[in-house]
Amino acid sequence: MKFTPPLYVKAVMIDLDGTLLDTIPDLAVAANMMLTELNMPVLPESLIRNFVGKGIHNLIERTLTGSMDGKPDAELFQQALPIYERSYRAVNGKHTTIYPGVKEGLDLLRAQGFPLVCVTNKSERFTLPLLDYVSLSRYFTTVVSGDTLPQKKPDPAPLLHACSQLNVAPAEMLMIGDSLNDAQAARSAGCPIFCVTYGYNEGHDVHTLDVDAIVASLVDATQLIIKKN
Repeated sequence: MKFTPPLYVKAVMIDLDGTLLDTIPDLAVAANMMLTELNMPVLPESLIRNFVGKGIHNLIERTLTGSMDGKPDAELFQQALPIYERSYRAVNGKHTTIYPGVKEGLDLLRAQGFPLVCVTNKSERFTLPLLDYVSLSRYFTTVVSGDTLPQKKPDPAPLLHACSQLNVAPAEMLMIGDSLNDAQAARSAGCPIFCVTYGYNEGHDVHTLDVDAIVASLVDATQLIIKKN
């Protein structure tokens, strides 16, 4: 932990996939629907889990090649992209689960008076229906999706945009995420950053990340912060 609790902040930003929700089952089903339509062998969910973390394009590239660093033929990618998007739209939310402690943590944060922002690399056309489907939309003052701006995490722009939407200085806006993307974006933006232990992070241990605290749940995160007036 890189600070002495409590941390005084005015608002909280929270990542979606891997922090609020386990969306891997939906993503894996959609990826395998895409592979099946392309007459390619399906992949185990355990492998696809490691492919998640840098947006749909990277997920599709990794799924098509079966590797973290693979780059498929450009024509194959262009054929696969609309198939994946159609497949994901059909299953979005159906197999997703809310992580333990998320609703309790959101209730505590709201009770403490923190405005909440969801900041995700998922496109708005998938993000907003998903938040509605799992009944989490009501918690968030605003949502910054992967296509709200030209930039996505790990670029700091989405976090800085959220700060400006709430008129909160970056140093007074906590980011809670699960991955290197979140850590890098927060550090570049000048925001404090907590990471949860249970997310994706492309298969890597979050304890190796440059963050201010590692927390087991959103409930634990609420114990480390106090609302700054």
